Amino acid sequence: MDFTLLLIIIFLALVFDYINGFHDAANSIATIVATKVLTPFQAVLWAALFNFMAYWVFGFGVADTVAKTAHTSSIDLTVILAGVIAAIIWNLITWWKGIPSSSSHTLIGGFAGAAIAHGFRDVTDPEHAGFKIVNWLKEAKEGELLPSGVFIVILFIVFAPLLGMIISYFISLWLMYSSKKNVWPKVLTVVLMLLVGWFLYSVMVPYEDIKKPRFESEFWSVVTEPHNIKWFLVAFIFYSLAIFNLLFSSFSTAKAERVLKKMQLLSSAAFSLGHGGNDSQKVMGIIAAAVAVYIKSNPNIDLSAGWLDLNVVLPSEKDGVKIDGVMPGWIPLTCYTVIALGTLSGGWKIVKTMGSKITKVTAFEGVVAESAGALTLFSTEHFKIPVSTTHTITGSIIGVGVTKRVSAVRWGVTVKLLWAWILTIPVSAVLAALVYYLLKIFI
Repeated sequence: MDFTLLLIIIFLALVFDYINGFHDAANSIATIVATKVLTPFQAVLWAALFNFMAYWVFGFGVADTVAKTAHTSSIDLTVILAGVIAAIIWNLITWWKGIPSSSSHTLIGGFAGAAIAHGFRDVTDPEHAGFKIVNWLKEAKEGELLPSGVFIVILFIVFAPLLGMIISYFISLWLMYSSKKNVWPKVLTVVLMLLVGWFLYSVMVPYEDIKKPRFESEFWSVVTEPHNIKWFLVAFIFYSLAIFNLLFSSFSTAKAERVLKKMQLLSSAAFSLGHGGNDSQKVMGIIAAAVAVYIKSNPNIDLSAGWLDLNVVLPSEKDGVKIDGVMPGWIPLTCYTVIALGTLSGGWKIVKTMGSKITKVTAFEGVVAESAGALTLFSTEHFKIPVSTTHTITGSIIGVGVTKRVSAVRWGVTVKLLWAWILTIPVSAVLAALVYYLLKIFI
């Protein structure tokens, strides 16, 4: 029975991954469609490609955070099944209504809600009973800059869009300042280029610290190290904007518009990479949690043979010693493939909301919003925080709109979106609890 439940959870988790793809397709293509850089069909192909390419860029930090939403030692497979079912239901409802809610928070809310229901129903251990079954807040260990837990995820409901808004606001000012025929904007840009170059050099992993080099060549091993690829992409985004800024004042309005539309291909691709890396990992985390629970319940079962090699160990610690992440290759490959296929399915109702209802978007705003969104996602992934790509790009679009004037943002639409964001976790949690109690009748 447990093995059947495990297979059902894996299947439904991939269904959720697919739905997540078409539910969130609008996040990375809304602005590029609104500015007519690509047709809707071309845009979803572009986004799907880079959703899949995230497989080679990101690790499993976000997956680790999601897997530890609840104490796996105190839950059963029914908890995870209920959470996934509730997440699928809420995602379909919000997609049908055209509401750009968070798939991330839907999944975490569902997992936490089902776990709490289990904690009150079946857990007698006072250390993990009731609400204690959820990892609400875990102190940062040595080498970590931020604590982890559900409270941190909830805080980033506000912080992720706020960070996206702040970054897009300052990128907008930077671009507008650089359009002036004055030497000082160029001096500022050169100084920023030097500072960013120094920062990126300091965070790169050198060859000596790479545990499993992919090539004999030191150069290619450093270049293809996943941690470094992510920072190379950050550098590419920044220096593309910086070079444009150095040349901006010499462009005519028409030429600047043409260049910005080409740059949108870059910014949209970067955001799609961030989306794939952030959102696919959440499904990996759910699968990993299910495997951990299954192994705990069936300690004598051998899972190491054949395609079902599910001895998953995510980045973790034991007795203060860090354990490197190990995950069978088919799990991340399948998750990235499925989310890319979901993205190909589109999500046109949400495209309309994101691309036109919040604020009118031009190529200038599109480049800024997508670049800010990508930088935000790369940063939060670095800190292993599962955030909402929907919230992030919405905050970035708002930040662009504010630089024109506060009234350029349609705040009525924005307030409705905020309410959807606030309600997603509690509604998903309640729905998952109900599904859990229903499942317990039959399982």
